[in-house]
Amino acid sequence: MRIGFLFNHHGGHQVAHALPVALELQRKGPRALVSILVSEDCEPEVRRLATAHGGPTPEIVRLRPPSALALAANKATGRAVPADIVSTLHRNLDRFRALDALVVPEKTSLLLKSFFGLNTLKLVHTRHGAGDRAIGFDKASGKFDLVLLSGEKIRDRLAQAELLREDGHAIVGYPKFDIPTRPAGPRLFAKDRPTVVYNPHPSPALSSWYGMGPQLLDWFAKSEAYNLIFAPHVMLFKKRLTASLSPFALGWNYGPRPDHYEHDHMLIDTGSAASLDMTYTDAADIYIGDASSQVYEFIRRPRPCIFLNPRRIAWAGNPDFAHWRAGTVVETMDELAAALAETPRLSAAMHERQEDMFRYSFDLQDRPSSERAAEAILAYMARQ
Repeated sequence: MRIGFLFNHHGGHQVAHALPVALELQRKGPRALVSILVSEDCEPEVRRLATAHGGPTPEIVRLRPPSALALAANKATGRAVPADIVSTLHRNLDRFRALDALVVPEKTSLLLKSFFGLNTLKLVHTRHGAGDRAIGFDKASGKFDLVLLSGEKIRDRLAQAELLREDGHAIVGYPKFDIPTRPAGPRLFAKDRPTVVYNPHPSPALSSWYGMGPQLLDWFAKSEAYNLIFAPHVMLFKKRLTASLSPFALGWNYGPRPDHYEHDHMLIDTGSAASLDMTYTDAADIYIGDASSQVYEFIRRPRPCIFLNPRRIAWAGNPDFAHWRAGTVVETMDELAAALAETPRLSAAMHERQEDMFRYSFDLQDRPSSERAAEAILAYMARQ
């Protein structure tokens, strides 16, 4: 059977959620002919992770680029309209048509069936992240032929939304956890202070960046108590204009000038490989964020978390904000300063809660998640 893995996005943050599965399918040998289809933006991260993994690598195919018209439309809208991503799908239909299955970490690829007519192509969704945002459980989430789930939480949310197909899902764990640990590099900071990672999401409806981000950076610039890693979601500053669909909101994105924060206790990284492979969530002692699913990667090792709620969202009891139960929620800079007046410590009760939340989100077993995912794909295709 011919199985393709598609990485067609403006950034490489989705690669680690699916590439380990492609590498595992390749390792299994002749049961599947595997190829990796990449856009120009995603190719460097695909090749970096494939090299780090070692072993046999599937064929990596550079997709035909989007049309000049699509690129112009994308630029004219500040990248708010993904015309280039859709155009790339259109200009490579022959490659997708030659496959039996296409594995994707995103939802735009559903257009291959709904708009471009590739009805016999099986679409497998790895999802990316194990977060709680409503958009992860919208109607599009139930339109894939096979969905690979990180754990019981995702299964339960999809089932509650009546989006789970009996023969079209499998709990496989979290393939991103299978990527090799980055070799220890130089120390991130010269001084031994508690290290905070600030990880705002790009969604203007949910992100703390638009309401508190610059003030937070200014506060840490003056701090003598903490080191700060500013590692936002890599898409936060990729677009001049960001649109949020659920709920609808618009945000103009102007990133911090790195030379404005040239302090030895601040590290600003808006998109390097280290911001993709859990380097910073592993290195930090304290997490500050809002809607990013990376908090679940952070609490793999329980540690203090602070969540920023400048919009004063009524979050308690809302499953879309279940991750905020893993820490303290603050609404203003004064409340954040108070929370950091002394180094936060994790209580025994919060430690246990984070462990429970992690286990509910990730079904990890002795076997690697990528191996379980590969077997789920092969088993599904064998039934077709």
